[in-house]
Amino acid sequence: NSSDLSPSFVLASIPGLEAAQGWVAVPLCSAYALAVAGNCAVLLVVRAEPSLHAPMYFFLCMLAAIDLALATATVPRILCFYWFGSREISFAACLLQMFLIHTLSAIESTVLLAMAVDRYVAICHPLRHAAILTNGATAKIGLLAMARGVLFFLPLPLLLLPLPFCGSRVLSHSFCLHQDVMNLACANTTPSVVYGLTAILLVMGLDAVLICLSYILILKAVLRLAAWRERLKVFSTCIAHICVVLAFYVPLIGLSVVHRFGKDLAPLVHIIMGNIYILVPAVVNPIIYGVRTKQIQRRIL
Repeated sequence: NSSDLSPSFVLASIPGLEAAQGWVAVPLCSAYALAVAGNCAVLLVVRAEPSLHAPMYFFLCMLAAIDLALATATVPRILCFYWFGSREISFAACLLQMFLIHTLSAIESTVLLAMAVDRYVAICHPLRHAAILTNGATAKIGLLAMARGVLFFLPLPLLLLPLPFCGSRVLSHSFCLHQDVMNLACANTTPSVVYGLTAILLVMGLDAVLICLSYILILKAVLRLAAWRERLKVFSTCIAHICVVLAFYVPLIGLSVVHRFGKDLAPLVHIIMGNIYILVPAVVNPIIYGVRTKQIQRRIL
């Protein structure tokens, strides 16, 4: 129980199912395989189909790459724990995993905002869409999203580095999150709390507000159209993006609520919410765009 310079943490196991962890990991592995197959298919289809070489689908490729990276940063380590009993994770590996999870989530949030802006320009200013969202502008937005995520969330592991960990080392999830690791420190964590909350609000919170604002403006433009059929046709181009936004933000908000108010909840709730947050967007996003985009359907078939 004594503090040391390079502590290790213990990943959370599912209570009461320790003896059947190998079987519990099967659906998790299946979901990961589906996420890898679906996102790789999206990347290959967009690359091979010239009609999809447009900003919206380049953003979709960014989304697929981020989901692949996020799932790969967490699920293989979880499977090692479930199948081989490797519960301990080193302090350095935990900080790296934590940094990747938060940074990739921030990048995904920025890309979702860029996709919302793309829909706004395409519907409200269709004649200027090609001039505003060029391939060069799309690439710059991708680089900006990456830089924004790194700059905002790099301080999180740096703030945890000097903290002593002298009590329990058991995490609430099967992977490392900033709030989870921070709560195990036996020192003043106010700077980490304040900075973590500020980063979340300035990235995910601000993006969510701007996405909502984009859709308010889109709805106003759609309601100006005379025919209901025309309104539905125009707004249907946003359905896939709305579903992807919900698949990202609903698990994120749910996980935040569990961390903030769910201290008395069963450990199983924390583990399930964490796995949903990691895997649901990666699994669901390719399915949504595969169903909604005929070119992707044809190419996959």
